[in-house]
Amino acid sequence: MAAQAQQETALEDSLRDREISVEQEHLDRVYRRLEEKIHEAEFLMNDAAQRGQVGTPGALAERDAQVFRAGVHLNRLNNEFEDFLFGRIDLLTGKDGKKGPDGAYTAVEPAEGAVRADDTADIAETLHIGRIGVLDQDYAPLVIDWRAPAAAPFYRSTPVDPGRVVRRRVIRSKGRKVLGVEDDLMRPELTAFLDGDELPVIGDGALMAALGQARSHTMRDIVASIQAEQDLVIRAPAASVTYVEGGPGTGKTAVALHRAAYLLYQDRRRYAGGILIVSPTPLLVAYTEGVLPSLGEEGQVAIRAIGSLVDGSEATLYDAPSVARAKGSYRMLKVLRKAARGALELNDTPTRLRVVAFGRRLELEDRELQGIRRAALGGTAPVNLLRPRARKLLLDALWEQSGSANRHSDPELAAELRSSFDEDITSEDAFIAFLDAWWPELTPAAVLDAMSDERRLGRWARRILNPGEVRKVARSLKRDGRSVHDIALLDELQAVLGAPARPRKKRELDPLDQLTGLEELMPVREESQRERAERLAQERTEYAHVIVDEAQDLTPMQWRMVGRRGRHATWTVVGDPAQSSWSDPDEAAEARDEALGTRPRRRFELTVNYRNPAEIAELASKVLALAMPGSESPRAVRSTGVEPRFTVVEDSLGETVREEAARLLERVDGTVGVVVAMQRRAEARRWLAGLGDRVVALGSLEAKGLEYDATIVVSPAEIADESPAGLRVLYVALTRATQQLTVVSAERDEPDAAGVPDLLRD
Repeated sequence: MAAQAQQETALEDSLRDREISVEQEHLDRVYRRLEEKIHEAEFLMNDAAQRGQVGTPGALAERDAQVFRAGVHLNRLNNEFEDFLFGRIDLLTGKDGKKGPDGAYTAVEPAEGAVRADDTADIAETLHIGRIGVLDQDYAPLVIDWRAPAAAPFYRSTPVDPGRVVRRRVIRSKGRKVLGVEDDLMRPELTAFLDGDELPVIGDGALMAALGQARSHTMRDIVASIQAEQDLVIRAPAASVTYVEGGPGTGKTAVALHRAAYLLYQDRRRYAGGILIVSPTPLLVAYTEGVLPSLGEEGQVAIRAIGSLVDGSEATLYDAPSVARAKGSYRMLKVLRKAARGALELNDTPTRLRVVAFGRRLELEDRELQGIRRAALGGTAPVNLLRPRARKLLLDALWEQSGSANRHSDPELAAELRSSFDEDITSEDAFIAFLDAWWPELTPAAVLDAMSDERRLGRWARRILNPGEVRKVARSLKRDGRSVHDIALLDELQAVLGAPARPRKKRELDPLDQLTGLEELMPVREESQRERAERLAQERTEYAHVIVDEAQDLTPMQWRMVGRRGRHATWTVVGDPAQSSWSDPDEAAEARDEALGTRPRRRFELTVNYRNPAEIAELASKVLALAMPGSESPRAVRSTGVEPRFTVVEDSLGETVREEAARLLERVDGTVGVVVAMQRRAEARRWLAGLGDRVVALGSLEAKGLEYDATIVVSPAEIADESPAGLRVLYVALTRATQQLTVVSAERDEPDAAGVPDLLRD
């Protein structure tokens, strides 16, 4: 029996090697074609440079257009040159014989007679799937773009509804080398033939193989593991609002990223205004930002952490839960509006205005000035934009005091006199200096800094925040740096204050224009289409489509910030209420609905947990039952036979965690995440020093959306007690591992004899 098993293993290895060689041969052909395309793009670039020497306006315009097109094409080819081929489907003859623009047949269902009466069939078409499409010299498809309609069966085909697909293959490669292949057989009842030989099937199934692979700190190309329910969301029409809900491991982030690329592919003109993807933490941005370029989309898709949405500001700090609740709530709207107006009176505001007009000295005292300020602030415009209104009210008061209003009965003469009066006053240095000091241009940062004064904030927040909240918020604003909640306050203040229009900078002449002497004919050349596109991308504050990842964590103030970037956008909102770290979901839902407006909603639910083995998912479901009674966790599709490990701290928490991390590093090939309560982040990094870059320490709120081969959750009770949403945060921490989970219990966890903490016992 042992000899027979060895023989079967050797045959399987031989077959696998042969199939790898088949895919390697195809990949080599694809790379040769890519090199040809790169040479073509470089030739176009050189040819465009030659056109610029002709010196006519038409030649220069043609040069600009050709350089732009060739540059985009060359950049795309270079970006996709590595690791871009990942799949293959082998198809039956289609019901119709129509070819699409990519050279592939468009039929979805097999033709009559494609399957013979004896359950045999021939493979009529083989398609390789990759990040971009590649045609050979005869315009036959070497690679189909993953977003093309012809590639849809790679994702949607199942054994229940296989369509034309007989075999689906996942190809793993590194650089130009094929490392392995894994197959799913969609029609197991068939005996299929390819070029006269029976179609081989390698491995235990592509999905299970992909789930068992080690993860790195940067998200790997995950296109190949997208399944049917995810693909329906990715390809859903973009009109209005698309809600996507799903528990841990259901691929919500994967759906969000691939949906962005797919929408651009489907309607590039519509989404030329850009797509914004909002992630909850910088860690998740770093984890996912490489995926979109690998799918062929750059430049028009911005992936931003919620703490990086305001240009010039970056969140580097975390607030205590009580401070975060105050800063994130709707109540801060009233506080900020009062602070914006109150900040006008800071910095020794002058209490008297003295000017000379028509030979008379005119004065406005403090009482009159305060009345004018109140009248000016009665408008609804942003504070900085009310300055012209305040200026006019000052001039009106001075004009009335001058007694010149009744000097002329003729309306035209009266208007002329008033105009002359205003001109005299506004050109005086004393008036200009007074206005700058009395109604200064405020910045969001300056107002937020003013709120760090506890007594001042107490006046502005009276009857809105309680004294304890005032004290904590003021102290948090004194720190060097900003928190993720401060960024939303800055954005709100920008809306409350407004920004006066700035004069546009004069565009510098193109050096090539000067070389050709064209500046004499066209001294001020209009910006080109390319220049305009680049400028608008830099200035962009609104987007054509907004994707919010882990949406359940956004506070009301953060929803207002995100909403301002998608006033006219379509939306994809991705989240899971069971993982929410915000303490008042109802208030957040109200703010979300306000941001999304009256747009119709379309809802999808992802139900399959691809990340966690059943052993880990079952443990996490115990916490879910405490956090949200009645909620159902997603169904885990695999089991590893490895139960979660429980260990109890005996002497030192740090030593115990370090020992467990070292143990897991020996048992998994990929990464180990150590999740601790937020206040222990710096401490945990010291515990793990010297263990290498495969192990990472992170706070409980930083773990959202991430995954590791193995995870250590340190003191579940500490994490659960951090905030009113602590149990939901703990649920997230327990669902990060793809292979093994260790729970370290301290005294506070009340572990039983087996080391199982109180929160995780039946």
